[in-house]
Amino acid sequence: MNEELKNSPIEDFDWDAYENGENNGGKSREELTKTYDESLNTVKDKEVIEGTIIALNKREAVVNIGYKSDGIIPVNEFRYNPDIKIGDVVEVFIENQEDKKGQLILSHRKARMSRSWERVNQALENDEIIKGYIKCRTKGGMIVDVFGIEAFLPGSQIDVKPIR
Repeated sequence: MNEELKNSPIEDFDWDAYENGENNGGKSREELTKTYDESLNTVKDKEVIEGTIIALNKREAVVNIGYKSDGIIPVNEFRYNPDIKIGDVVEVFIENQEDKKGQLILSHRKARMSRSWERVNQALENDEIIKGYIKCRTKGGMIVDVFGIEAFLPGSQIDVKPIR
């Protein structure tokens, strides 16, 4: 009897409308298109957003940003954080929504650099003094790490205070 219910026709189904291509349940094409578009997450190229790591192996991390496909980031971009694991939320830079293979191209390194530049520019606007770490000394000054950005400071602009 249960098998009969599966194979029995629906009494109020409009076969004529179906044959004419009108099987949308009474909604206009514009309404259906709007509903479909609202259900998709839209992203823009050159944008920094958050994503969740959904898979991880020795070479790459697969990141879900809520878009139609997941992106792949090389694990070496997470070298600074050896404890990275599945489920972690990370910032990613959208390089391209689709490459030749239809793959979403993401970069964690570029997202970190973008955020670092934002912090440097904010400090400049607020006339703040920021801390940097000297990486090496050169003939004309020092190479300093500031928020993950390596910068050259001429000897005349250096005000060094040791950290204890």
